[in-house]
Amino acid sequence: MGGPAPSQGPSEHRRRPAGVEERSGARRRDTTNTVELHRVSRWYGNVVAVNDITMTLGPGVTGLLGPNGAGKTTLLHMMAGFLSPSQGKVTVAGMPTWRNPELYRTIGLVSDREAAHGFLTAWQFVLASARLHRLPDPEEAARDALAQMEMQDAQHRRIDTFSKGMRQRTRVAAALVHQPDVLLLDEPFNGMDPRQRMHMMNLLQRKADAGATVLFSSHILEEVAQVSGTVQVIVAGRLAASGDYRTIRRLMTHRPHVFAIRSTDDRQLAIALMAEPAVAGVDVGPSGLTIRAGDYGAFARALPKIAVHEGIRVRQVTPSDESLESVFAYLVAS
Repeated sequence: MGGPAPSQGPSEHRRRPAGVEERSGARRRDTTNTVELHRVSRWYGNVVAVNDITMTLGPGVTGLLGPNGAGKTTLLHMMAGFLSPSQGKVTVAGMPTWRNPELYRTIGLVSDREAAHGFLTAWQFVLASARLHRLPDPEEAARDALAQMEMQDAQHRRIDTFSKGMRQRTRVAAALVHQPDVLLLDEPFNGMDPRQRMHMMNLLQRKADAGATVLFSSHILEEVAQVSGTVQVIVAGRLAASGDYRTIRRLMTHRPHVFAIRSTDDRQLAIALMAEPAVAGVDVGPSGLTIRAGDYGAFARALPKIAVHEGIRVRQVTPSDESLESVFAYLVAS
């Protein structure tokens, strides 16, 4: 639910007015929402869950991508102060995350487990989170958070009557209730239908536009590609790649780039392309050619010249590995 905040009086913690995220260009200070990990590892006995990871997260939406068991949840729990690093340092806003209750004024967390008591209503659950944070007006905060997640109509129903998507939205509302500067979400789109996912994606982007640092984990690659400006790829506990996913792909110069090609004479084009140094492999199939090019730029320049020289008309050229799936599959295989 984002965790309880230490005891405080109303004058010590004032909620930002509702709708502050939508104010044009409004940015909070970077010092309040920078997450830093320096050579962080976490192991359980002989099992290494996170291995020597260094990264810095600032305002914006970052996707934490990796297969199940890659270490994403362990990493998020260390950022949220639920786990101590076995080695290295994790800080939020310059503060260590472990054994630091003050941190929960800054962080909102949606964990991978559905930690919501089914006998409570959505209103009771989110209101409890607001009261744990000792907000000056917990009722108003709960109403605002439920409205952001479009849960007003169902707020007085018991959580155990909800669909999985509705339970997830209730948990997100509880994490948003204190308007955190850092929002950590573990598989936040689980159970949501397409409309709810789009609403959630837009909400995360608005939070980021207002200056919040948003990190969400996923093993569904399309989610990361659609929402996040930056991708952190975790494979077997290690940080395998970092940056825009297309940039990551381009930087992997030793990885063949795959193209699907259709032409007026596929076999003749295949023979001509096999002599081109930029081409690493050619497959001829009933639907055209599959070309593996070791040098993306050199192949793109060579193809039209070869086609003209051979008198072949190229009807279609389609990069077949531009998706995040291909980047992910390559990193896992590596």
